[in-house]
Amino acid sequence: MPSEVIIVVLVFVIVVLITVAIVLARSAKARRARSDAPAAPRDPFAAEQNTGGDPESIKAGDLLEFGNEKFFVRGTLRISEGGYDWAEHFFQADSSATRMWLSVERDPDVQIARWRDRTDLDIEPKARTITIDGTDYELVEHGTASYRSEGTTGLNEKGGVDYVDYQSGDGRQLSFERFDHGRWEVSTGESVPVGSFTIYSGS
Repeated sequence: MPSEVIIVVLVFVIVVLITVAIVLARSAKARRARSDAPAAPRDPFAAEQNTGGDPESIKAGDLLEFGNEKFFVRGTLRISEGGYDWAEHFFQADSSATRMWLSVERDPDVQIARWRDRTDLDIEPKARTITIDGTDYELVEHGTASYRSEGTTGLNEKGGVDYVDYQSGDGRQLSFERFDHGRWEVSTGESVPVGSFTIYSGS
């Protein structure tokens, strides 16, 4: 093969390689630019965001909508006991600073309950049956677990919790929790069907 032809072929190959390298470099730069770009702002109340959401993905900063009521999740506890995990999400109920919370657990299906603190009750879980507001609650379970705190919960980053749960004949619930060997906190609650409220992600 004449040397001139060889030179032409080599030049062609070099040009092709340079072109490919430039295209790859520009493509990589574009991908980096897209990944570094901040997410576009979005309206958490927009209709297209109203998808119900995944209760097991709720976190601090999310918005929960129950009918006409809307509450921001201020903090979350991730609780574990013997390989069994569940979550408690805290939010303020009204201007009186009454704290409410949503518990989410899988046993084996997703079970959700909405709770309200009962600071007016100065009782401890010492009996198998406790009567509150004319309703009898029977002991169903108790135990000790560990927790991790996210957002604003008023608790340590990590710690332990003792709990005692009661339930009435019509399904209403009564819960006692004692965090880090503190005092017993009393809450009453009721089951919430999955899909009966909407979750708007805060991020």
